[in-house]
Amino acid sequence: MGLGVLDNHKLEHVPGTVFLNEAGSLDLDLAAETGTNVAAGLKHDKDIILIPQTIPRTPLTGRNGSVTSNQTIGIQLIPCRRKELFTAAFVFSCGAVGAVGPLLSTAAVPLAEEYHNSIGTFTSKYNGVLLGCVAISSLLSNSLAVKYGKRPVYLTACLFLVAGNFWGAASNSLGSLTGSRALTGLGVGPWEALIPASIADVWFVHQRGFRIALFNLGIFGGINLNSPIAGNIIQNYGWRVCSYAMAGAFVLQTILVFFFMPETAYHRPEILNLDTASRDNLPDAAQELKEEKAQHVETTPGNGTTDRTLGQSKRIFLSPKEALPWSGYSHSVNLFWITLRPFRLVTSVAIVYGILIFTTAISWLVMIAITISLIFSSPPYNFTVAQVGLTNLSGFVASVLGTLVAQPLSDGVAVYMSKRNQGVYEPEFRLPIVLFYFLFTGVGFFVWGEASYKQEPWPVPVIVGLGMINFGIQLSTTGVLAYMVDAHRELAGESFALLGFVSKIFAMGLSFYISDWLLTSGIRDAFFTLGGITTGLTLLTIPMYIFGKRLRSWHHRHFPIH
Repeated sequence: MGLGVLDNHKLEHVPGTVFLNEAGSLDLDLAAETGTNVAAGLKHDKDIILIPQTIPRTPLTGRNGSVTSNQTIGIQLIPCRRKELFTAAFVFSCGAVGAVGPLLSTAAVPLAEEYHNSIGTFTSKYNGVLLGCVAISSLLSNSLAVKYGKRPVYLTACLFLVAGNFWGAASNSLGSLTGSRALTGLGVGPWEALIPASIADVWFVHQRGFRIALFNLGIFGGINLNSPIAGNIIQNYGWRVCSYAMAGAFVLQTILVFFFMPETAYHRPEILNLDTASRDNLPDAAQELKEEKAQHVETTPGNGTTDRTLGQSKRIFLSPKEALPWSGYSHSVNLFWITLRPFRLVTSVAIVYGILIFTTAISWLVMIAITISLIFSSPPYNFTVAQVGLTNLSGFVASVLGTLVAQPLSDGVAVYMSKRNQGVYEPEFRLPIVLFYFLFTGVGFFVWGEASYKQEPWPVPVIVGLGMINFGIQLSTTGVLAYMVDAHRELAGESFALLGFVSKIFAMGLSFYISDWLLTSGIRDAFFTLGGITTGLTLLTIPMYIFGKRLRSWHHRHFPIH
């Protein structure tokens, strides 16, 4: 038993469970059997063993694969500008993608009147169609990425987003606007489905939590920051100018992706995947790395010898070969079956749990974006379009604060618990942070519902209510997504394809009736219901933490990857 996580005795090694330092019990067992310290031959970041291990010229090494002679990964000795620019590019892209969903939601009421439709009809067509297309593209983008790599999928998605928003800005009917949203939705899917898998390609286990928090900040921050910006543009210049501005943001996104996001998919030897492979592979992995080290030595400055790749390390833009839309990467899989393969993950309790938490969280934000105009445009608030937009600033500030504390509460806590657990890391160590889903999001819904019902001054529902909701969502989803990646890293792409499909189908269904439900049930009862659902889902974290390792073992025994 490791800090409350029940052990498993039916698999020698449960994928996802790894040792993060040389005190790890798995390593101690091997040392006793072989008489050698196997972990000493593996690559480290300070005192933390790198999971997975690396070979030269792969995304994980950060600098053309360079590894120093003292076995410390290159990112500790050489500033990893390329990896950080990659991160900056996807954060901006996810922010733009998050913003495009509720782009005109602050003006939903006047736009529905302009097109002579009810608010429910306009919302279902404007947002519902987009969400449905996002669900479809989540599945398709994963299968294409597995087959041909992620870079061509990202670039194609950028083109869809640019074209869809220029089309929407020029549309003269609700039907044309709906068509533009469908094309936009096809471009949104890859950014929500593939980025967590790209993070697993580029960052190690002990570094992923903060980068996933940045991914969340992009998506959730875009949703929240869109409204104050879009609201002011719509009020002062009209909704078409707002759509053209969004198209311009996607042009910038395309430039960033082209120059700073190379292909991250590659065929790593299975022997180096210490989080998914058997412990029996560890001696072979250490030997493999020893042979690789002898062939690719790089010494620190001043020693008189350097590898040729060090001279390229200061380059931040992609080389001509890296800048090609398609790197030539391919995988011998059937495109049809790989599209359907994510649905097999419904057999994984860890994935189903993650989908439940994330789907409700993202749907609550979509619901808030859809209904916020209806709530604050009406008495007693009577906000203008610009004022309605400004209400989401509290959510954005809360998301930023959540990101700032995500690193110590996600990566930091996971590493600390691993050290307390004799050096062994369990993916379940990501789950304590999910309790914030109730402590802030659940309670925030109760505050918002009660304050809106009693028509409290706007700072109470906006600053306190929305702030708490967004802070809790930022932290809890960071923990859930990191857990999904670490529990099934080899299936990360499929996991997030299924997550994108389910979350968007659920949100699409929600968009068809949420406005009518709010009007018939009342604000207080509706948001109290959401608070109750959030509380119930948070409680699932406790048995998931305790039995998670056994459930991972059960899934790998009954549903092996190959």
